[in-house]
Amino acid sequence: MLWADSGLAQFSSGQGFMMLIGLGLLLLAIQKNFEPLLLVPIGFGTLLVNIPGAGFDLAPVYAASGEMLSPGGLMYYIYSAGIETGLFPLLIFMGVGGMTDFGPLLANPKTLLLGAAAQFGIFATVIGAVTLTHFGILDFSIQDAASIGIIGGADGPTAIFVTSKLSPDILGAVAVAAYSYMALVPIIQPPIMRALTTPEERAIKMEQLRPVSQRERILFPLILLVMVAMLLPSAAPLLGMFCFGNLMKECGVVDRLSETSQNALINIVTIFLGLGVGSKMSADKFLNPETLGILLLGAVAFCIGTACGVLLAKLMNLFSEQKINPLIGSAGVSAVPMAARVSNKVGLEANPQNYLLMHAMGPNVAGVIGSAIAAGVMLSMVG
Repeated sequence: MLWADSGLAQFSSGQGFMMLIGLGLLLLAIQKNFEPLLLVPIGFGTLLVNIPGAGFDLAPVYAASGEMLSPGGLMYYIYSAGIETGLFPLLIFMGVGGMTDFGPLLANPKTLLLGAAAQFGIFATVIGAVTLTHFGILDFSIQDAASIGIIGGADGPTAIFVTSKLSPDILGAVAVAAYSYMALVPIIQPPIMRALTTPEERAIKMEQLRPVSQRERILFPLILLVMVAMLLPSAAPLLGMFCFGNLMKECGVVDRLSETSQNALINIVTIFLGLGVGSKMSADKFLNPETLGILLLGAVAFCIGTACGVLLAKLMNLFSEQKINPLIGSAGVSAVPMAARVSNKVGLEANPQNYLLMHAMGPNVAGVIGSAIAAGVMLSMVG
């Protein structure tokens, strides 16, 4: 009886494989410093949820009659309270808003177009996923396709928020893909950027940005929220919390609240968000051909988004007297601020005096706004 109740008696090869994946995520986070704030709790959550009979399972327990006896293990409560409801991603967006500076975007508003262009990867990948399903290569619903496409925005909380609403069964694969590609920005983006630009284009120096007043900084999140919410109410939750966090920082009268949202609160929520995502990485949900398809399509979405931002910047230069360095277009994906740093690094390689970081922050912040709007579109169309 004791042996039958032990984890070893109930252990399966699939659970063993998933535990190795969990250890692999921990290795990437600890040794390679790949998105450690998320991959450490996700990796550890993967270990917990694949221990048989330990009470960490996500599934409720049912009697033979089908009546639910208990709501499930620890992971069930974390997932139900924070991810299924959408609470955790929204709280993280509030903290991200508090850490965001809209100044570069306000100083050069046309960079908003670069952030919008980078979202094309999301919609192109949705079409690709539907096409693969049509030809019987993979089996994705339209809700699955929308969730996979959001990976191209390189915005982990947005990807989790959309997937938890549309396709919770693939949440683990989508979250791991989103955060993995965010961590791999310095590896994935530079080859695309170099392939699409000439040395002369990479060396373009941009003029210093104008100062942005506090009044502009306070009014912008309010105007942005009202305009987007009126046109696309489904985007209001994500964008609303993002703008609220930014307003607390810029208004200057609630510094304690702003500091809490940027530090203590976002750190606490990140712990539980990671564990909740790890709870969806059980062997029965993760080990299938669709998971590999999600990872591959997510990479395609990210690459298309990067390329579209660069190409639109090149197109804008044909009609503008003040040239834009096309490298900042790659920052239109919302991996803040890593994508902007990569743009700056590649620019410095072409011209040691070419500092693009603040210029790249414009499309980078616009990418966060764009991914939230794209999420709203997906929820409105297929939710």
